Amino acid sequence: MNNERNDTHLIMMLNIAGVVAAYGLLALSLYHSTEVPLSTKGYWGMGIVLLTLSLVNVVKYRFDTRSSEDRIRRIEDARNEKLLEEAILDPAKDI
Repeated sequence: MNNERNDTHLIMMLNIAGVVAAYGLLALSLYHSTEVPLSTKGYWGMGIVLLTLSLVNVVKYRFDTRSSEDRIRRIEDARNEKLLEEAILDPAKDI
């Protein structure tokens, strides 16, 4: 369990570094492009930031949905396990 947590932490840090590098390269590119007006640069920058926020929300909602489905499946498995235990312990009882 602890090893899995460390792997996840490493992957998250690698992704964060990639996002920071992408933003840095975008900022450098927009800063050095002299033929593009400042308003267009701002528009591109806002678009990238809003796209990033949208992607974070999509990933969060997909993770929440998967977590909810997993929780429901575990509850159903526990209920089925309890029903099986009761059926084995009391075979005279009609299920």
